[in-house]
Amino acid sequence: MDNPVRGILHAHQSILSVAHRLLDLLVIVSIGYWQHQQMPLFDHTEAWLQILLAVLAFHWLSEFHQLYGSWRGERIATELTKVFTWWALAFVILLSSNYLLLGQRDLPAPQQMTWFALVLAVLCGYRILIRQGLHALRRRGFNTRRVAIFGTGQVGVSLAHSINDAPWMGLKLLGFYDSCPQQTDLRSRGLRVPVLGNLEQLIEDARCGRIDKVYITQAEPQLRELITGLSDTTASVYLIPDVFTFELLHARSESINGLPTISIFDSPMDGAWGVVKRLEDIVLACLILAVIAVPLLIIAVAIKLTSKGPVLFRQRRYGLDGRPIMVWKFRSMTVQENGDVVRQATRNDARITPLGSFLRRTSLDELPQFFNVLRGDMSIVGPRPHAVAHNEQYRKQVNGYMLRHKVKPGITGWAQVNGWRGETDTLDKMRKRVEFDLHYIEHWSVWLDLKIILLTLFKGFLNKNAF
Repeated sequence: MDNPVRGILHAHQSILSVAHRLLDLLVIVSIGYWQHQQMPLFDHTEAWLQILLAVLAFHWLSEFHQLYGSWRGERIATELTKVFTWWALAFVILLSSNYLLLGQRDLPAPQQMTWFALVLAVLCGYRILIRQGLHALRRRGFNTRRVAIFGTGQVGVSLAHSINDAPWMGLKLLGFYDSCPQQTDLRSRGLRVPVLGNLEQLIEDARCGRIDKVYITQAEPQLRELITGLSDTTASVYLIPDVFTFELLHARSESINGLPTISIFDSPMDGAWGVVKRLEDIVLACLILAVIAVPLLIIAVAIKLTSKGPVLFRQRRYGLDGRPIMVWKFRSMTVQENGDVVRQATRNDARITPLGSFLRRTSLDELPQFFNVLRGDMSIVGPRPHAVAHNEQYRKQVNGYMLRHKVKPGITGWAQVNGWRGETDTLDKMRKRVEFDLHYIEHWSVWLDLKIILLTLFKGFLNKNAF
């Protein structure tokens, strides 16, 4: 007989969710009040306004980004990353309000930074303790769920492996069901999962209360019959569409007037993240331009004195969503090709000026593109923009090539710091560059951008492939 307390937390899930919210708010308020009592920074009323603003900002961000949903199927690192992100953004909102409303022009006070650090430590710390407690309970058979998978295809087998590889989720896989039951060979991973029956057997077992969750992993002609049958049970039913046989780019779900949809190709820069990315570009571009203002002037004078022609070269390239933009560079050649046919620079190219050779090897010819960043045409980090002629050539030869344009092009990128820059004299080189560009889009974060910028400083300027 099953343990009667197997799902004791499940019955109180909504209560726990509310308690989780209240505990977060209590942590922020209590630590903020304690810190104010220790070392007052504002008067009593202003201090409470600070705490209230931090609570509202964190609560709104957390609700909007679903921090308080079920984390059973996610690793603790994912949850902690969200906690850090939303508390950090709430703190930035707080500091911005101090600047605009209270006239606080200095760097954050030590009291404020202590409050930020203590709150972050407690919010993350108690989540880790709860996870460890739940893991211990699940190892003893408490708070587990009995699950079944309908479909023995590729998606069903992948799901079975995922459940088997993550015992901390507390999911006990009973077996497979299929409309045409047949044994599935999972021995390559040491996994033993039986096929328990067909569609009718699944409905019967769920109706008898033997199953808590059903994952439907393949579309069937009898899908409506299956879902209708399972609606007469207490099992939770999840439909996993077989879209994962495609290479998804930042897939996400959304609702169109109540109709659920799943995107296959999407951009990570929508909504609030687009604002974050733009602020990152503006702040960093202004700082960098302030540092390189004198080198920019020196390079411009040197170009004018050593060769005939303009200082800057503007070339038409594709920007966000494939819209044409004019990208600025220091002129490094005696020609200014910008037509339907553009020949890539090669080693010992006669078109490159002596100074231009140095500028290209050190990537200094790219520096004017920081003005493109301020204009909003480019980002500091993103897939490098190619000449329009090259885009039209490679989009026909490389699968997913145009998906690079789901984000703004960048001055530097993940492909460049991994060595895929310079001449693409073979199709395989362009495929590798596109592969790294799509990896960047799929895994984009502010921290990845900062990592790429740091890597560019150490190894991105000088490269054997740049000429």
